[in-house]
Amino acid sequence: MTDTSSSLPERAIDYLNIDAQLSATELELRDKVRAFVDARIKPNIKDWYERAVFPRDIVRELGDLGVLGMHLSGYGCAGRSAVEYGLACLELEAGDSGIRTFVSVQGSLAMSALHKFGSEEQKQRWLPPMARGEAIGCFGLTEPEAGSDPGSMQTRARRDGEGWVIDGAKRWIGLASIADVAIIWARTDDGVRGFVVPTDTPGFAATNIEAKISMRASIQCDVTLQDVRLPAEAMLPDAAGLSGPFSCLNEARYGIIWGAIGAARDSYESALSYALDRHQFGKPIASFQLTQQKLVTMALEIQKSILVALHTGRMKDAGNLQPAQISFGKLNNVREAIKIAREARSIFGGNGVTLDYSPLRHASNLESVMTYEGTSEVHELIMGQAITGIPAFR
Repeated sequence: MTDTSSSLPERAIDYLNIDAQLSATELELRDKVRAFVDARIKPNIKDWYERAVFPRDIVRELGDLGVLGMHLSGYGCAGRSAVEYGLACLELEAGDSGIRTFVSVQGSLAMSALHKFGSEEQKQRWLPPMARGEAIGCFGLTEPEAGSDPGSMQTRARRDGEGWVIDGAKRWIGLASIADVAIIWARTDDGVRGFVVPTDTPGFAATNIEAKISMRASIQCDVTLQDVRLPAEAMLPDAAGLSGPFSCLNEARYGIIWGAIGAARDSYESALSYALDRHQFGKPIASFQLTQQKLVTMALEIQKSILVALHTGRMKDAGNLQPAQISFGKLNNVREAIKIAREARSIFGGNGVTLDYSPLRHASNLESVMTYEGTSEVHELIMGQAITGIPAFR
């Protein structure tokens, strides 16, 4: 898969000249990540996706690129802005949702939990090697019977002398089978708390969820914790209740606002390039009215979604972004991205169902993106409560 954007008209790529709203530093970072994706992800993603392989060899390369925990400060993290992090997510997901998901799980979930709530010892132990890609983290919140309702989690941590013992199960835990450390959320006598669990601790086991038809170049796992014994200092000292994991989820949801645009943009650019080259009835199919209508609709929604993401990022950098506003972006941008990927596939006709072209792969991945970090229905309820003042979750 090669980059097609360089051969397309400028107006087709950035119709509203949104690049003019970005600083030179933001553009430099975006172009650096885009070049990495064009060189390392797009030429290989067909093979990785077909074989359902996550390319572990790129983890340290992502560390060298500076995108692991890039929105965090100190401890070897890049300290980039929210907008810069978002632009990186957009470019990574233009390669594949699974690659952006790795960066999200590592940085927005596991590293963010340590950075927000960890002790100084926990931060020093884990954050620098995670930022370099020398250690991998995962985030254990979702359970087999507790998806959209994490408050019903059954994983339990009990006191045992000075330490803790954890028993329970987690499901759909990204990276768990290759992780060096897991952030595990468990119920205690004092409410939900987070624990830093090295994955070589006896009783911790992670099994890959196989036979997926989405996110095939990514790792999701079932995790079991059986009599996992931890020292007292394994608990995250500054996280109490569900507000801790929810704050990390909002970091990940924010990245998805941008990432989904990357999948949509790559689908659109691939379809546009194909439509300009593909001839039927003696002329390029891009000359037909119905094809142009599809392309225009895609361009409209991509440009609007970028504006939503950029405004959301500016609010985040200003420190006044609210969780319900993150839900707006996640709900809208993923919803539109999956429509764009599906519509883009139609331009390829039968060729579009092969892995030679990206839209159907993106659409399949976006089914997962639409579900994780809060389903579309959950974000509709969050927005509904914000609009009406009435919670409708129960």
